[in-house]
Amino acid sequence: MSETRELQVREKQEVNVPAEQTRPGLVFSPLVDIFETDKEIVLLADMPGVSTDNLDVDLRENILTLSAEVVSGKGENEQDILKEYAVGKFYRQFTLSEVIDQSRIEAQLTNGVLRLVLPKVEKATPRKISITS
Repeated sequence: MSETRELQVREKQEVNVPAEQTRPGLVFSPLVDIFETDKEIVLLADMPGVSTDNLDVDLRENILTLSAEVVSGKGENEQDILKEYAVGKFYRQFTLSEVIDQSRIEAQLTNGVLRLVLPKVEKATPRKISITS
């Protein structure tokens, strides 16, 4: 008899930041899906409530850093009835290898999902070598 399982939703996890923060608040690690093809690596980061104005994608010394802040849209006289996500900051880092062509990295934010395309350098791309006689 086969066992069926429901899809389990995983809640946002708070991160322990190694450095001391200058502003109080929660810090979350965004959930990320990573897909690899012969030509690129695609990274999808779930960052609900983040806008392009509050998002920073930084690349220094082969470390890709994602940081963003979710700003509450609540006005002075408004009260929450239902909250879909907690307000705070997102922070996550990735170490890139020499396989990634860092000059061609692309980023796009749509509906709280950050899509990063990390193209591979030409020498790392698999190819078929033709043989002549």
